Amino acid sequence: MEGVVTSPNFWKGKRVLVTGHTGFKGGWLCVWLQALNAKVLGYSLPPPTQPSLYDLAHVANGMDSVFGDIRDFNGLKSAIRGHEPEIIIHMAAQSLVRRSYSEPLETFSVNVMGTVNVLEAARKSDSVRVVLVVTSDKCYENKHWIWPYRETEGLGGHDPYSSSKGCAELVCASYRSSFFSGTKSDIVPVVATARAGNVIGGGDWAEDRLVPDTVRAFIQDQPVLIRNPTAVRPWQHVLDPLNGYLMLAERLWTDGAAFAEAWNFGPSVSDGRPVGWVVDRMARLWGDGARWQEDAGAHPWEALLLNLDSSKARHLLGWSTRLTIEETLERTVEWYKAHQEKQNMRDVTEAEIHSFVKGFDV
Repeated sequence: MEGVVTSPNFWKGKRVLVTGHTGFKGGWLCVWLQALNAKVLGYSLPPPTQPSLYDLAHVANGMDSVFGDIRDFNGLKSAIRGHEPEIIIHMAAQSLVRRSYSEPLETFSVNVMGTVNVLEAARKSDSVRVVLVVTSDKCYENKHWIWPYRETEGLGGHDPYSSSKGCAELVCASYRSSFFSGTKSDIVPVVATARAGNVIGGGDWAEDRLVPDTVRAFIQDQPVLIRNPTAVRPWQHVLDPLNGYLMLAERLWTDGAAFAEAWNFGPSVSDGRPVGWVVDRMARLWGDGARWQEDAGAHPWEALLLNLDSSKARHLLGWSTRLTIEETLERTVEWYKAHQEKQNMRDVTEAEIHSFVKGFDV
């Protein structure tokens, strides 16, 4: 069916390695893969925040979980040898722009050499057929123009995080052309990269990211301090790009090298909104006097405008975003409200995935 994971039965029994499974996006993906009856192995450092989606939604239930550093090649190779994954979805990363300014060495070592380790381990594995490396929309050289970026645009990056993601893309291209360029019949992995926009949703607790910073302030009855209220971002609910990743992984399995490229999974340009608009909307949804104010202090450079052109994914995969920005924010606030009400967050998370998938049948 157009727009949703095309063959849910495809994932039944598939052995899948997810790196970064203790993080926000990785946690959601693992819960979804479990619902699809995949055999999932997670490889990651322990949860980076407290609380975390990994703990609150009991992500480790129903899967194998290994705590390890993606920079530890031998540890990663050992985990792959033990699980023999057929599909790898690489999401482990240092994913914060502001942290990349304070920790550039960590950022480059995790995001670049971590990617090298995954690809090299896949190259030495007899089981891996598909590798999907998740990078970022910020891998593009930002020219501050109004047009959305296509997959053929130049790579770059002003800050260490963005630059490291551009480097990761180059690493994947190098491995693809040097080692993984066989045909569908060859027993070698196929490698693709995925670039999403500003992904938001329930369960994100990272520092220096808009939604978790906003929720923490609302919970504490404090005004949210906003650095760049006029900056426009391509907001999208976490399940929308994850849906794209699953669809792409399936096509890589069935069609091989024809889909082993870079892919954008961004929202429609109409869902781009200024930061101030997003926080206004969240404050209204939250209620209880929630509010924000501009942070007038000095801050590191951040891009003010960057949109993705996802035409290729729409036309060749049949993928499109399911949720509007308004629906995304409603679901996001509902998740955090449920947490405040001490609901079972595994049930809440599974129900949100079920609702998302069911929506395509309407």
